[in-house]
Amino acid sequence: QVQLVESGGGLVQPGGSLTLSCAASGFTLEDYSIGWFRQAPGKEREGLSCISGSDGSIFDGDSWKGRFPISRDNAKNTAYLQMNSLQPEDTGVYYCAAATYCTAYTWDYWGQGTQVTVSS
Repeated sequence: QVQLVESGGGLVQPGGSLTLSCAASGFTLEDYSIGWFRQAPGKEREGLSCISGSDGSIFDGDSWKGRFPISRDNAKNTAYLQMNSLQPEDTGVYYCAAATYCTAYTWDYWGQGTQVTVSS
């Protein structure tokens, strides 16, 4: 069964840090490009960054917001989003998704999302 599972979200104070994980099962993570997305309350979903499956290139400009660094550990079949200096406007549900390319119009697999709340 193909699955992406996000974890690591929670409540954090402004200026704090969180590391989100995206664990893949049922497929090999490095065969896909992995993107991190965020949906803030009342706003459309936005792309944060993407790591290419082919060569590990990072996409964090243009249509990607590039707010936090993305990485992956192929041995663990897991991708990460390192979130530092968090601000209240970073509050939202964070999703990871898999596609053939970071420029994909549609994404093949989505995780269920993990809630991040930045508040004092």
